[in-house]
Amino acid sequence: MELEGRLRELAAAWRCRHLLDLESLEANELTTLLEAADLFAEHFRRRRGKLSLLAGRTVANLFFENSTRTRNSFSLAAKRLGADTIEFSSAGSSVAKGETFIDTAKTIEAMGVDAVVTRHSTPGTSHLLARHLQCSVLNAGDGPHEHPTQGLLDILTIRQQRGRIEGLTVALVGDIAHSRTARSNIWGLKKLGAHVIVCGPRTLVSPQWAELGVEVAYNLDEILPRCDVLNLLRIQFERQATRPFPSVREYALLYAMNADRIARSKPDILIMAPGPINRGVEITPDVADGPHSVILQQVSNGIAVRMAALWLLLHSTRADDWVT
Repeated sequence: MELEGRLRELAAAWRCRHLLDLESLEANELTTLLEAADLFAEHFRRRRGKLSLLAGRTVANLFFENSTRTRNSFSLAAKRLGADTIEFSSAGSSVAKGETFIDTAKTIEAMGVDAVVTRHSTPGTSHLLARHLQCSVLNAGDGPHEHPTQGLLDILTIRQQRGRIEGLTVALVGDIAHSRTARSNIWGLKKLGAHVIVCGPRTLVSPQWAELGVEVAYNLDEILPRCDVLNLLRIQFERQATRPFPSVREYALLYAMNADRIARSKPDILIMAPGPINRGVEITPDVADGPHSVILQQVSNGIAVRMAALWLLLHSTRADDWVT
């Protein structure tokens, strides 16, 4: 099978046991993930049906925080590769009865699980699991720290649309302070040669972000003409103790992407949003559904990226080759 042969060529150089963040990956590892995802995306554009690449393997989704897109995307990715899945939710589980996070994960692993996909509200939980489990661990979001597969699917979408990452100017706009998506995008985009701008209210964008090698801005209209891509991040009110700006209306006036701002942007600007989108806050409906928007392509690419991650982590049983 041509697809499997090409995938095995990519997998031959892969030595990572876990996918915990993009900060620790090298540029060539990021590229391997993106190329594998591209293969899966192209395959499913042409045909339907499951593959059997991970037949006999089992993937467990351990979600200790609410999720719709990411959880369903990982489940579909595993099933399209032919793997079995276990779905775990902390609500009504033994965790509610006092069992520890680690003991719960070990119990699930003992059922014969090959990979654990985990989401938790506390930063570093996926790294903690990786130290206690023998199976592979994939981070589906650990608090405000990182969300590696979201960063990868955003980068994949840009690469598909523009053919490259190097030399592009990508602005992450909105709630940078609480965004795990922002952190993963920054690490991935910088390593692949993009110029990254973080933009939003001063209460949500600290000057210290410049220490990561990104440009810090507070006026969207000033940076707009230079941007090739805008990634509009959701305001995460649930993670904030106090309101970071006077009103939602004021935020929308200063930072929402609308028809007027589209008219003053580059003709081929890409508009992205990791979701869920708040229409009328970060983006107006006409822009969200307009020709510059690639939001739905991001969703489709999420499955391809997660297939790539699962395949690369689980393709080999040669544990001696893994780098933890």
